[in-house]
Amino acid sequence: MQRDLLGLRQLEAKDMELILDTAEACKQLFNRPVRKVPTLRGKVVVNLFYEPSTRTRTSFEMAGKWLSADVVNITVAASSVVKGESLKDTARTVQALGADMVVIRHQASGVPHLLARTVDAAIINAGDGTNEHPTQGLLDIFTIRQHLGQVAGKRVLIVGDILHSRVARSNIWGLTKLGAAVMVCGPPTLIPVGLEKLGVTVVENLDEVLPLADVVNVLRIQLERQKAGMFPTLREYTRRWGITGERLALMRPDALLMHPGPANLGVEISEEATLDRRSVIREQVTNGVAVRMAVLYLLSGGERHELAD
Repeated sequence: MQRDLLGLRQLEAKDMELILDTAEACKQLFNRPVRKVPTLRGKVVVNLFYEPSTRTRTSFEMAGKWLSADVVNITVAASSVVKGESLKDTARTVQALGADMVVIRHQASGVPHLLARTVDAAIINAGDGTNEHPTQGLLDIFTIRQHLGQVAGKRVLIVGDILHSRVARSNIWGLTKLGAAVMVCGPPTLIPVGLEKLGVTVVENLDEVLPLADVVNVLRIQLERQKAGMFPTLREYTRRWGITGERLALMRPDALLMHPGPANLGVEISEEATLDRRSVIREQVTNGVAVRMAVLYLLSGGERHELAD
């Protein structure tokens, strides 16, 4: 394993498999009466989030605590950042206070890479701008593997705002490296130019490809990152690219329906769809804890020994 987890673009397939296999072992701990193990006792994990987060930040906190690490959450709005402290100074301060691993989310792409060159602590990218969200990509792949047995040869359809989605990029890098066939569909204005060079197929008609997909991963429309005029109206978006009750009937009976959350219900996905028997959206959240436990464990040198009882 590398020292840092900055993105799936840099991660080799064998390292992704190692994380996924370790997450399997971590998830087995969930069935114990006492889930906590002493594996990372004495280690300090700092969650440094410059953007709002519920699922990612909370699951990293739970992952660290279940591994017995000391977890510190820094709320940027209540830190010295509001006094003008630079990102580098904040990171160096965190390291001076004893951080072994820093989990960073930032609105600017490339920030985790900058920190990895600045401090000695291991850096974990929890989402940087529109670049990558590697642990989300890993938990999505982990969920697919648990249900379908393998990723290689599966057809995965990613629907929605590809242009602004760091989740889409991590999924594309991870899935293609592991042998999946990836298709993307959405408004032409929200499909990056030249995306086919990453080994994906861009499709125009959602209704034609839904019956072909083993997995349908629906992305949130990121209105906060978009310029005006990316598509006519929200109603028009739902009509052409939303996963509605009618479109559920087009999906295969054994297909998986996914969403990284939070969802704009009634826009990119209906509430009915989230409750469909093929939906694994809640399971994705649970799997996020297992995958993040695996990442913390492995970056601490855990590949050299077994998870402690």
